[in-house]
Amino acid sequence: MARYTGSVCKLCRREGMKLFLKGERCMSDKCAMERRAYAPGAHGRTGNFRRQVSDYGQQLREKQRLRRIYGVLEAQFRRYYGLALSSRGQTGANLITILERRLDNVVYRLGLGDSRSQARQLVLHGHITVNGKKLNIPSALVEAGDVIAVAEKSRGNGHFQGLTEVLEHQNVPVWLVLDPAGMRGTVATLPTRDQIEIPINEQLIVEFYSR
Repeated sequence: MARYTGSVCKLCRREGMKLFLKGERCMSDKCAMERRAYAPGAHGRTGNFRRQVSDYGQQLREKQRLRRIYGVLEAQFRRYYGLALSSRGQTGANLITILERRLDNVVYRLGLGDSRSQARQLVLHGHITVNGKKLNIPSALVEAGDVIAVAEKSRGNGHFQGLTEVLEHQNVPVWLVLDPAGMRGTVATLPTRDQIEIPINEQLIVEFYSR
């Protein structure tokens, strides 16, 4: 499986905003955006954030931001856009709701993983079940009524010890219902764009692919 293996902190600095790719570290003083809030590279301090950006550049950056927030590579992102384009409704909103329905993202939203990257690893390693059956495909799209839980055999894993207490204080999106004691959550309904709080102008992404 292809994946990005470079520094994720550089991705935040390149996009000029926190993408929350490293969980709790992103909320601390250790966050790269707190210490070096400029683009990586030799000319990051002087030019990358100050120069005038073309319409194409703005569209590209918005597409890259969304892709990196969800940890999706280019080819897969393009497939998601094709799916969004062929679905009813606004293409940009469809794209974001499709990404939000990814299993690794739902695991993250429920608080079972500290970041989407960690949630992806939990899914890949077989620690997550959907409707009682183990599912190790991070890109699988959840449906309304699905129950996502920590596998029974995995609950003794060090990562999940003490997780119940943490989940009791977890804020989840309105389209999810969390059961902290059971270390599981239910997809009450499919998300809508207004329920997804990410700082993205999806219309720019539509314009990028409509060139």
